[in-house]
Amino acid sequence: MEIHIPVHNHNRADGIYVFDARGIAKRFRHAAIFGALDALQPGERMRFVNDHDPIPLLQQMQARYGGRVDIQYREREPTHVTIDFVVQG
Repeated sequence: MEIHIPVHNHNRADGIYVFDARGIAKRFRHAAIFGALDALQPGERMRFVNDHDPIPLLQQMQARYGGRVDIQYREREPTHVTIDFVVQG
């Protein structure tokens, strides 16, 4: 007897994946963000939400990805920041 296990497709039709960094311990944030970005396909975006402007993270991203990840601020307030990280083809 053959058992068929359904495969769940985690891809979103809109290609936007929300990553709320506020709920992740600070010491793990950058590693978690890089892991999430590495999992994205060209054209997909990670909508990053944080409680401050992550300047050191953006510098690390530039060094790691160069122009492969486009950074688009959506909201930039002192206590709330939303950035779209868009993976280029």
